[in-house]
Amino acid sequence: MLSNRATIGTTDLAGVSVLEPFEVGDRMLSEEEMMDRWSVLPLHGCDLHYRVGGGDGMPVVFSHGAGADHVMFDAQSEYLSARGFRVVTWDLRGHGLSRPAGVPFTAEQAIVDLHALIQHLELDRPVLVGQSLGGNLSQALIRRHPDLARALIVIGSTWNTAPLSWKERLLLKAATPSLLMIPARSLPRVLAEASAQTPQARADARRAFSQLTKQEFVRVWQATTDLLDPAPHYRTPVPLCLIRGMADQTGNIATAMPRWAEIEGVEEVVILGAGHIANQDAPHVVNEAIAAFLKSLLPA
Repeated sequence: MLSNRATIGTTDLAGVSVLEPFEVGDRMLSEEEMMDRWSVLPLHGCDLHYRVGGGDGMPVVFSHGAGADHVMFDAQSEYLSARGFRVVTWDLRGHGLSRPAGVPFTAEQAIVDLHALIQHLELDRPVLVGQSLGGNLSQALIRRHPDLARALIVIGSTWNTAPLSWKERLLLKAATPSLLMIPARSLPRVLAEASAQTPQARADARRAFSQLTKQEFVRVWQATTDLLDPAPHYRTPVPLCLIRGMADQTGNIATAMPRWAEIEGVEEVVILGAGHIANQDAPHVVNEAIAAFLKSLLPA
């Protein structure tokens, strides 16, 4: 019988190569370098910035979390591009290079944006990869367009269609007031420390969170909760890979993702020594987990 959990980092229970987390280089591209390599999709008042790299292989689209930007996937983009995958990274409306937002950030607009980007690039059934908000967004898009993608990889996101207990509903309701109580100048640091375990990941998270005002971040957070839509009988119509950090204490992810894995009959990949942004805390391990899953999608 298939186990619904595989812990990797020091133990391999999923057939994934076991690799210890390592530190990625801390060199950041200058804005000029980034702009030279980026393209723009004007949409509803916002210039959505995106980048396509790699080869002509299976397309993989990465969507980042709330308050983050494309930089969080640098390690994954480099790894998969070198292996011939067609890798797409982008900055969601109001994030990173895609500022200003043009119109208020909403869950519906985020779904429209991602769908428009995929259509603009004429991607043939891409694999959608999303971290946190990006995972919620990717879930919602596949639910709306079941034939759009060939697979879904979720990193550190809750289960959109899960039934919510009264306690979970209460915590969701209390989240926005709790965020509003944090002083604006302290918010990037607080969010970074809650999201990451390693100094390098925390530093980049703080950099990214600092790009949004407190009001902007709260709006994005509220949009994230709008993507939660309980539907107990819904099942993901494409192959599914679930990844979370062992130390991820964000929302109900630590309890919801194992239930999701069990319901869907898939293995949950748990990364030791990683928090909410496992792909930055332990990039090498997450890269291997993603590569193993993508390999499983290829013809025998």
